[in-house]
Amino acid sequence: MSDAAIPFRKQMDFEYGVAEEVTPMVRRIVARNPSGFTFHGTNTYIIGRGRVAVIDPGPLLDEHLEALVRELDGETVEHIVVTHTHHDHSPGSEPLQNRVGGTLWGARPRPLPAGTKTTESIHWAFAPDEELTDGTVVKGDGWTLESIHTPGHMSNHMCFALPEEDILFSG
Repeated sequence: MSDAAIPFRKQMDFEYGVAEEVTPMVRRIVARNPSGFTFHGTNTYIIGRGRVAVIDPGPLLDEHLEALVRELDGETVEHIVVTHTHHDHSPGSEPLQNRVGGTLWGARPRPLPAGTKTTESIHWAFAPDEELTDGTVVKGDGWTLESIHTPGHMSNHMCFALPEEDILFSG
């Protein structure tokens, strides 16, 4: 093992509402919902060109929805995939789907055991068209997303591997 520390980057160059190319296959738009949990804001990713997928449409913010719709103009949204159902990741999925189409993928929130109290902000109404499980593969034009069930942050949490770019979207 190396003694070198993993660098923690606190700087991120971005502009709210503007898509930034992360790789030739991946664009990112940051929602204006900064907090101790979201850093500068929730990252929404667009995968592919022409026929695309959107990962984590984010919170219910009109500004963010309009930025996504603008960036997606002229493209076909085939899939909208959600990592988990906290209010900063999934509530924007239904309004986005209503505007641009696409199949909504995700894992429904799991009921809490009777008597459990939580202060978590859970989007209980999330209802995907297709239920994700560990290993589900969502394919598009030149890209593949494989879901990896990663409970802990939330019981229905999924990461998405994009093998064509060696990227893992952790949500």
